[in-house]
Amino acid sequence: MPRFDGTTTIGVLGAGAMGSGIAQLAAANGHPVVLADASGDQLSRARASIAKGLQRDEEKGRLASGSATDALARISIAGTTSDVALAAFAECGLVIEAIVERLDAKQSAFRTLEAAVGDDCVLATNTSSLSVASIAAACARPDRVLGVHFFNPAPVMPLVELVPGMTTTQRVVDAVRGLVEGWGKTAVVAADTPGFIVNRIARPFYGESIRILEERVADVPTIDWAMRELGGFRMGPFELMDFIGNDVNYAVTRSVWEAFFYDPRYRPSFTQRRLVEAGFLGRKTGRGYYDYQALERPEPTRDERLGTEILERVLAMLVNEAADAVHLGVATAGDVELAMTRGVNYPKGLLAWGDELGPARVVGIIEALRAEHQEDRYRVSPLLRRAARSGGRLLP
Repeated sequence: MPRFDGTTTIGVLGAGAMGSGIAQLAAANGHPVVLADASGDQLSRARASIAKGLQRDEEKGRLASGSATDALARISIAGTTSDVALAAFAECGLVIEAIVERLDAKQSAFRTLEAAVGDDCVLATNTSSLSVASIAAACARPDRVLGVHFFNPAPVMPLVELVPGMTTTQRVVDAVRGLVEGWGKTAVVAADTPGFIVNRIARPFYGESIRILEERVADVPTIDWAMRELGGFRMGPFELMDFIGNDVNYAVTRSVWEAFFYDPRYRPSFTQRRLVEAGFLGRKTGRGYYDYQALERPEPTRDERLGTEILERVLAMLVNEAADAVHLGVATAGDVELAMTRGVNYPKGLLAWGDELGPARVVGIIEALRAEHQEDRYRVSPLLRRAARSGGRLLP
């Protein structure tokens, strides 16, 4: 246990956007797939979405001609009753859970799954922020439970975070890593801590940008312009929050903040909370930080001096978070760089970017913010401080 090959049947529990994307990915790579969900309507929508995604990949040359039909035929849609679902997962070598992000629901699902599968089956959770150890604790065999966090959309996004629980065996980690890398993914290993790598380190991209807005240093279009045009990010923070959905982004921020025992570095903002309460969720509702029904979009203040101030403030907090993740053993420096460039498409690895700016300069920006605001939110990572003091680098 475990051994995976091209004939291994992959089970997916949960047919939402993530679950259907994972099922599509596995089927496109030749695996028989069993897809189950509590909702028959959701399963129908998932099958239609997968068929459309496979056909699009074939048209764009990412799949060989005729492969879309074959891949779709490899996906078995399980029934929605527990008995049918149990029987459907019996022959799976790996089952990936992608249901609602709630601990009680996931623990219940894993109890059910463990009773359904064989002794050699690996059970994986696609949780983005919950404790893998807590999920695994529901099982009699927690050693075969692993966090396998795909990013949305799973067939397209190249990164997968592998998160061993306290009892997960190295053989399980190695086997799943080999499998997902065979699917063309970049795998990184993260400690079982809140937010893992990406959702932890990325918090300042949103949170510090909102603080800049709340302090009236700059407006939304100007902050987005600075991060996009001067920083090279594909989307500005407010554009990205509207794209993700302010409800989703706020929920992740709140989850990480609570899991870190209310550390002020991750505190959510009233600004985003009020948007969520008002139903201004972003593109999907037509209004968020921007009004998507307006005929014209507000113009930024294209002041490079102001833009540089915005960029360096947000970037300093991102670099600090990346350095602290390495300092606290969340991931290796190499995996941190891979995660942020491959997982969220940052233009540079944050540790390399910190070295480019100079650790002493980054420390100076954060300490100036701490002196001004008198908040523990602005505290320097020991790793970053050591690099600044010694004139060394963040990257080995």
